[in-house]
Amino acid sequence: MNKLLALNRGEIAIRILRAASELGLRTVAVYSQEDRLSLHRFKADEAYLIGKGKGPVQAYLDVFGIVAMAREKGVDTIHPGYGFLAENPELPNACREAGITFVGPSTDILRLLGDKTAARRLAQKAGVPVILGTEDPVTDISVARRVAAEIGFPLIVKAAFGGGGRGMRIVASESEFEAKIAEARQEAAAAFGNDAVFLERYIRRAKHIEVQILGDHRGNILHLYERDCSVQRRHQKVVEVAPAVALDTRIRDEVCA
Repeated sequence: MNKLLALNRGEIAIRILRAASELGLRTVAVYSQEDRLSLHRFKADEAYLIGKGKGPVQAYLDVFGIVAMAREKGVDTIHPGYGFLAENPELPNACREAGITFVGPSTDILRLLGDKTAARRLAQKAGVPVILGTEDPVTDISVARRVAAEIGFPLIVKAAFGGGGRGMRIVASESEFEAKIAEARQEAAAAFGNDAVFLERYIRRAKHIEVQILGDHRGNILHLYERDCSVQRRHQKVVEVAPAVALDTRIRDEVCA
């Protein structure tokens, strides 16, 4: 790796750029017209405008335009951060075809796990218990209502092809179901370029425990143990505690409020 592109914006891009600089890599930032004054543009060794004629979010979702620009500018590595294209299998596929290293999972892994409904099916096949929910993205609202009644309220609507707390809505009762579905779809489309959503039973005051595993193409795997990510606001993590310990619920509730 010699020249790395941080395919994101704001604080996420700055973190990537800082890590790359510490490794002695030349750094490249991209920005939409609306982000032309954003700090990440000025923290990189090079910065380029992307998404001409596109909206402020859609600019960062232009897989083939961005990869073509990266190749033209001599970029040999792309790091997507999280959100935007981070879970889109088309990005690592386009990088591979362009001879660019993608910092993240392979295309095959993202096809399996980037789609949350496919990930649910994979977990079930492996014998892992999952929360009651839909096996595929919901498309027909009448079918979705029937499934929602079977799952029961409260339930949560989730973007099938994204993360970071975007495209998620809690539905407390049947009366607000259709409106929440529409809101989640609209946000998912704006954030990830895909409005597919699915349903799951909502568990109040759940513990959010994560396990992170890193690996490379040589077969080296590093397990980073578990961390407690239960302190959240708008479904986005505020505090992560590692190793996972029993957080004081009063502290969690105060932060979330």
